[in-house]
Amino acid sequence: MFRLSNLIASVVEEKPSRVLDGSIAIWNFTNRCNLSCLHCYSKSGLDAQDTLTTQQIKETIVQLKQNGVKFIIFSGGEPLTRKDIFEIAQFCKQNGVITYLSSNGLYFTHSNIEKITQTFNYVGVSIDGDEVTHDHFRGLKGAFKETLKAVLLANETGAKVGIRFTITKETIGSLEFIFDLVEKHNIPKIYISHLVYSGRGLDNLKIDLTKEQRREAVDFILNKAFEYYETGRDIEIVTGNMEMDAVVFLQKFAQKFPEKKEAMRKRLVEWGGNSAGRKLLNINSEGDVKPDPFFPVVVGNIIENDFGAIWQKNELLHDLRIYPRKQTTGICSSCQQIDICNGGSRARAYAVSGDLWSEDPSCYLSKDERENRI
Repeated sequence: MFRLSNLIASVVEEKPSRVLDGSIAIWNFTNRCNLSCLHCYSKSGLDAQDTLTTQQIKETIVQLKQNGVKFIIFSGGEPLTRKDIFEIAQFCKQNGVITYLSSNGLYFTHSNIEKITQTFNYVGVSIDGDEVTHDHFRGLKGAFKETLKAVLLANETGAKVGIRFTITKETIGSLEFIFDLVEKHNIPKIYISHLVYSGRGLDNLKIDLTKEQRREAVDFILNKAFEYYETGRDIEIVTGNMEMDAVVFLQKFAQKFPEKKEAMRKRLVEWGGNSAGRKLLNINSEGDVKPDPFFPVVVGNIIENDFGAIWQKNELLHDLRIYPRKQTTGICSSCQQIDICNGGSRARAYAVSGDLWSEDPSCYLSKDERENRI
């Protein structure tokens, strides 16, 4: 995740940035879901059965903590379909693990919203555009109205709440709408995710943006971040799954604050770009461990092995932790920004070329931007 709002404020004001002191696990606790979204990487549905027991999950949480994992994003499917989800989240808290909930919001009610926002440190709800676009993408008429109600219900509690938005060819027309929505209702955070080719994402490769569309969208997002900072608007912007955003961000930052350019570049190198297998991992509903949710290779299974043995001894994870990833090929091999983006998504590289170490096909940087150190 690229926390650009936090970076602007911390570097300009010479304050410590939010440092990821530990690794993040995105855990798909269930493959069961009440929606059928076009871009879903887990191919979820209501007929799915939970594989992992509560006890297996708790034992693994202890092992995660022992191996430096301090954040767990509760994902799915729809995580609230698990009856033990609050028990699991409370167990995380007891073990000093910070919890984020990633939900479609359709199970949020007046009777349970306080419990949800008091249990999780952060609640993110997915909205994919205006009403027509969202309902189409989510496969359910009326989903937008119910999801927006959920966001506003959660926001009324005063908890940290955010909207999650995935950019595709079909949703890009709603990018400005989403920002207007956040501004209108004073939602504290907006997370913009770029599409990664996996699951239904791979099936729908045709819905990904062109590089020209992506550049235009990224420029809009970055300009919003600087606007919010300059006007004192307390809305946090985060992007995900496109580490090249940091390179364009650095260019814009250097234009506005040239005397602080090197300080920002240092922060971006410390951030480290793509962190799959390094500071990020995924556990799916079957217990498979992967370097990120979209990764095409499973490195182990928590039912079969202790998490520590998987996380510490896997050869692929060792290779992914070489920083920067100069073993990448194609345009990445000569890129002067590799220490910022770290080569981007290995899942996208594999989906298009069949090679984990080829260039990220979604990189939208120009030849000049790649070959000249910013």
